[in-house]
Amino acid sequence: MSPDQIMQKRLGIFIHQSQKDVVPFQGADAREFWQRAEERNANTAELYDKLGLQKYAAMEAFVRYHFM
Repeated sequence: MSPDQIMQKRLGIFIHQSQKDVVPFQGADAREFWQRAEERNANTAELYDKLGLQKYAAMEAFVRYHFM
């Protein structure tokens, strides 16, 4: 994601009440959802950059779970 796309995602999170402020499964992390999401996406982009892929400001990754 580019810096502009990161801002668009942040604004999208602010629009959805379910992702604003406190989330249902907060855990020990006291930060708001958007702060956690931005850091997670920046860390993913950094990891892929270290693997030699294109440099991005942030990157989303998804895990596919296979249920019986």
